[in-house]
Amino acid sequence: MSIQSVDRALQILTLFSHRTPALGVTEISQAVGLSKGTVHGLIRTLLRQGFLQQDQPSRRYRLGLKIYELGIIFAGTMEINQKAAGPLNQLAKTTQMVCRVSIWDGDSVVITSDAHPRPRAVLPHQFGPRVHAYCSAMGKAVLAFLDEKLLAQYLERTELVAFTPHTVTEREVLVADLAETRRRGYAMDREEAVHGMGCLGAPVFQRDGCVAGAISLSGAVARIMGDRLEDHAEALLKTAAEISRYMGHLPGFSETASAPRAH
Repeated sequence: MSIQSVDRALQILTLFSHRTPALGVTEISQAVGLSKGTVHGLIRTLLRQGFLQQDQPSRRYRLGLKIYELGIIFAGTMEINQKAAGPLNQLAKTTQMVCRVSIWDGDSVVITSDAHPRPRAVLPHQFGPRVHAYCSAMGKAVLAFLDEKLLAQYLERTELVAFTPHTVTEREVLVADLAETRRRGYAMDREEAVHGMGCLGAPVFQRDGCVAGAISLSGAVARIMGDRLEDHAEALLKTAAEISRYMGHLPGFSETASAPRAH
């Protein structure tokens, strides 16, 4: 397979999402700007290698098990997931909240791991593993530790779209929120991304002082922001500091100028 073919095959794979889990040849052809014949050839290769599968009744294509397999390998071998596993499980038990790990990627955060207080604890949400930074506690926990230049660049290229009536869409308000986040050490999301849901997020630092990612605890907004808010925040900060130590971070080591590393 040539470099061009690899590039085209990857374009096809990135078309699939939570909103478009299944696609037909015509849809794929139109989306990537290639002929149906070319698309058929690429799909055959992706089917053979397990990266796509075909739904027989509809004849449409979905992501294959090989994608899932590689994702499991990736998540299981990430340092932050490995270091966070024990502390995150303990945080979930202590707070009785769903807890997550995320990393910074581009201008958003990607959820890479989670922990539940009970085996069947399921938190309803309306987003996938990639979450907008400006309206999530995990994202704001990272944004708060960007230097002014990097934050200004992020704000310049990011449209602050409202997902709920509580989403912050004014840049000045967001900047003030991030300053407060930096002061107290953790970020808050009061129904900014999902109706009825609240979230607290704290940054995790790696050995060079850069932000490795963030952890969060999520639940019904009344539970998160209720009379146990300070207890939840204290437990979150303690856990984030513990994971940061496991990542080799020395407290106080140049967090003020740190920027997230690409993953």
